[in-house]
Amino acid sequence: MSLPNPLSYRDAGVDIDAGDRLVENIKPYAKRTMRPEVLSGIGGFGGLVEISKKYREPVLVSGTDGVGTKLKLAFELNRHDTVGIDLVAMSVNDILVQGAEPLFFLDYFACGKLDVEAATEVIKGVAAGCEQAGCALIGGETAEMPGMYPVGEYDLAGFAVGVVEKSQIITGAEIKPGDVVLGLASNGAHSNGYSLVRKIIERSQPDLNAGFDGGRTLAGCIMAPTRIYVKPLLALMQKTKVKGMSNITGCGLMENIPRVLPANVKAVLDGKSWRTPKLFGWLREQGNVAQQEMYRTFNCGIGMVVVVAESDAAAALNQLEAAGETVWAIGTIQVRQGDEVQTQVR
Repeated sequence: MSLPNPLSYRDAGVDIDAGDRLVENIKPYAKRTMRPEVLSGIGGFGGLVEISKKYREPVLVSGTDGVGTKLKLAFELNRHDTVGIDLVAMSVNDILVQGAEPLFFLDYFACGKLDVEAATEVIKGVAAGCEQAGCALIGGETAEMPGMYPVGEYDLAGFAVGVVEKSQIITGAEIKPGDVVLGLASNGAHSNGYSLVRKIIERSQPDLNAGFDGGRTLAGCIMAPTRIYVKPLLALMQKTKVKGMSNITGCGLMENIPRVLPANVKAVLDGKSWRTPKLFGWLREQGNVAQQEMYRTFNCGIGMVVVVAESDAAAALNQLEAAGETVWAIGTIQVRQGDEVQTQVR
């Protein structure tokens, strides 16, 4: 009995040569992110990173995340250049709030059939995000899995590791009544609440390419990448006692700020103290979304919250503005009565 034609891995849907081209394409972008602590580059079985000797009692802080259903819009709009920044931001902003300086980042890119051009755009974004955060892109994984994903779609996950001096870990335990809550402006919805964003788009059927805000299209505002706050906040921590920080991600302002508050206090915010991007007004109106639901779903214009003593608030605000951040004093820490909710927006 004669055997059928011989099969190759490519016949099964996996193109090893395409994967090799992607690795070569991304090497120059990854190289720009290198730090002195990195002992190996892209292409090995593992990335080697030593801990700087400037730390006496170094503690490693890790975080992992994805981009969520914002990717569905990236596929529909054929916009792959910024979701990599989102991926990095979601992890590095999380470890930052504990006082950690991000050291390195790893990405995982999975697809049914590898589109080298689109994948290169994604990983270029990852490298750009790493440059913004000052951390090294030391490796990752590209998984081509035929039959697992629809044509033209992919999934992303990322993993960041940072380091903080043990004595300088930020826990929020020192937050007390009278402290000031500073809010740093977001770029938009960042990477959270996109299941609702997509539902609103499906209902309203807008022209996503129409001019919308400041010369940007609606699509441009919706796909604006998550802001990375690492460098200005690390610099702030060198000069000011930061008592607590909260990365405003999924569940918005209402659920994220309490994660850093002691049980006996609450954050009372003035909803008129910051400028809310036009995008959130559009989402609220087109989706007929209640304002409280907006606050517990989206960042509503505040991507990062920083808590400092009242005596440090003005200097901290000025330093952050000098570093290029848009920042407002958005509220105060007050005594919590009974089982009051710990974030109140008035």
